[in-house]
Amino acid sequence: MDIRSLLVSAKASASFHWPESGTKVRLVLLNWFCAVLVSQTVYAADSYLDTIGATLLQRVTTNLNGKGIRVAQAEAGAPTWEVNPGAVGQPLSLFTYYSSSGSSPNYPNALGSESSHADTVAGYFYGLPAGLATNIAQVNNYEAGYFYNSIIASLTPPNINDRVVNQSFNFSATSSQQQAIDSNYDNYAAQYNTLFVSGVGNGGAVNPPATCYNGVGVGAYGGGSSTGPTPDNGRAKPDLTAPAGVTSYSTPQVAGAAALLAQAGLRGDGGSDTNSAADIRAIKALLLNGAIKPTDWTNATSSPLDARYGAGVLNVFNSYKQLTGGKQAYVAATSVSAGSPHPPTAATGTLSTLSGWDFNTITSSHTSDGVNHYYFNVTNTASNATFTATATLVWNRQLNKTGINNLDLFLYEANSGTLIAASTSTVDNVEHLFVSKMLAGRYDLQVLKNGGVTVSNTETYALAFEFFTMPLGLTRAGTNMLLAWPIYPAGFVADSTTDLAAPTWSAVTTAPTVVNSQNSLILNTSSSQQYYRLRRP
Repeated sequence: MDIRSLLVSAKASASFHWPESGTKVRLVLLNWFCAVLVSQTVYAADSYLDTIGATLLQRVTTNLNGKGIRVAQAEAGAPTWEVNPGAVGQPLSLFTYYSSSGSSPNYPNALGSESSHADTVAGYFYGLPAGLATNIAQVNNYEAGYFYNSIIASLTPPNINDRVVNQSFNFSATSSQQQAIDSNYDNYAAQYNTLFVSGVGNGGAVNPPATCYNGVGVGAYGGGSSTGPTPDNGRAKPDLTAPAGVTSYSTPQVAGAAALLAQAGLRGDGGSDTNSAADIRAIKALLLNGAIKPTDWTNATSSPLDARYGAGVLNVFNSYKQLTGGKQAYVAATSVSAGSPHPPTAATGTLSTLSGWDFNTITSSHTSDGVNHYYFNVTNTASNATFTATATLVWNRQLNKTGINNLDLFLYEANSGTLIAASTSTVDNVEHLFVSKMLAGRYDLQVLKNGGVTVSNTETYALAFEFFTMPLGLTRAGTNMLLAWPIYPAGFVADSTTDLAAPTWSAVTTAPTVVNSQNSLILNTSSSQQYYRLRRP
């Protein structure tokens, strides 16, 4: 039987065909996880762009719209799987359609027919008027069964030359089948530097391809999406969430954000090392590190991300600002006996910025652990200021490897040697730290590669970091008052109360304006006393 002749069912359970070689798993049927279909003409409200930081990003940047970036959109539901260019406000010349029957630059065509699901996904991803990456160079629209069988699971996978692939579908799979699917995607990502952005599903366990190591698994913030960890070995997924009722539509928001960061990195917004800035590891680290934590977000030392939210809710503005902090090399590299303590060194160097990224390598051996040290002077003119730190470490499962190197992330108070926080998962290729209410001081952020039996002695990784304090200013503005705070990091809202002894905080409903990189609110004065604070939702 020719597997490529089989159709992908929109609501069928998944089954698999194992080729005689045993080296690849090929998908026969897959499960379309979008539980709610919406009209092809309906796009997300502009408020979602506010929530994920896209509106603010557009205000402070020039022409950051995905220009020059090729993307792919794989869609289930044959024979209805195609994006209608007219429905998403884009020209036909942008699209090429692929299925087991061939390819076509035309629409409509004989390969399939329009999908309202595909149109809505495209609307969030690159469509006009409300998409993120509205000026991309190419869209390759694939029928999902063909995409997996003939490209991802091919014995000799071809390079589709697309930097970001959106997958708003998933597979129902056993643990062993999930592992085989993950391996195929991870190998493709490692070989061709392709970022797969996939929805985790709408309830129950996280499903492939969102479970792959080298991709980004996306949940729906405010929806009933699947929760982690992964069924096979308990890895932290999802990686990230975005606001939507279902994961079909949160996923393209993250894919669009990834395309914007890829464009920004390639055009030099993150510095001269554009190849590193546009690497999928750097983009993933920046996406996760820029996320905003919901109030009930939690993780553990051994599990880096929240099982519901991943690193939090997408905020592409924060991720972009960390990219523009530039590539920052570690200050010192040390080696300790495997499993031994690794306190801060006597190095005096300090990174010049509290917000940035790095793309580097680290080495260990059979008997020693390698440690790269990043030192920060976290200070402020206010004597009682406290700080928040977020750091994300990402590396790949390497090509044709079943396991991963074991990297960890530590934060020390440098002068006292006190360990502040650690992320030490043995199964994830992501480590993540989030620390609030830090005192001013000198800190040592450490990337550690565990020695012993490893996949390789050297590993390439991406690191994104941010240390900040958020000042709130109140000054007179004529007969009124002006409340102001920095636009970066984003995600803060102002509250007020009339009583600090027993406060009942209410959100300030007036929308701030942006002036000189500051959020500004004009407040009408009253005879009663008022107190203000900033909070992140």
